[in-house]
Amino acid sequence: MPCHRLAPLIIAGLALMLAGPALAQAPAMPRSDGSGVLAQLGPKDVSGREVTLPERTIVYVTGSGAWANAFDTLVAAHRALAQALAQQGITANGPPMTIYTEIDGDGFRFEAALPVAETPKPPLKDGIAVGQAPSGKAIKFVHRGSFSDLDSTYEAITDYLDEKGMDAKDEFIEEYVTDIRKASPDHLVVNIYVPVK
Repeated sequence: MPCHRLAPLIIAGLALMLAGPALAQAPAMPRSDGSGVLAQLGPKDVSGREVTLPERTIVYVTGSGAWANAFDTLVAAHRALAQALAQQGITANGPPMTIYTEIDGDGFRFEAALPVAETPKPPLKDGIAVGQAPSGKAIKFVHRGSFSDLDSTYEAITDYLDEKGMDAKDEFIEEYVTDIRKASPDHLVVNIYVPVK
C-alpha cells in the first residue's frame, strides 16, 4: 500500500488542510503541555498512550477525495464497503477505519477498511481487496467532537510527538468508535493511531 514519506509532516499537513481557509482566522493552537487539546480530554479519553496494534486482516476499498467534502467522501466509501460485504456474506468483527495513504494540498487517497475474523475467499466483487491493517507499536489518541475540529486534534498530536521526540512511521489510522456511516459529523468519537518506530 502507498504510504506517506514523512508522517509527522503529513499529520501537520492534514491538520492544516482540514482547517482550510478558517485557519488564518483561528487562534494559535495551545500546546499539549497541560493547556492543550490533549489535556482537555475527559477522564475516559486516551491521550498519547502507547499501544500495540494487533495483526488483523482487513477488507477495504480504495478511494480519493477533496478536503472540502472529506466527511461525505469517507461516509460514502464506508457505506459502500459495508453494503458490498453484506451482499457477499462477509462479516466484520470490528469498527470501521480509514487508513490514509496519500495526501496533498488538494485532497487525499485512503483505504476505507473493516477488520474480518476470517480471510474471505475470492473472488471478491465491487473493488474489495483483502490485506493487513498496520500493526505493532503505536501511540493512541482520541478525538471527541466534530469532524471539522479534527484539525485541532491533529495539531495537538503533532505537538505531542515533537515534545516526546517520537519518530512516527509513514502511516496513520482513524478508527471510528461512533460509526461514521451513521453518526452526525458534529458528534464523533475517533481513535487515532500513529504507528511509531
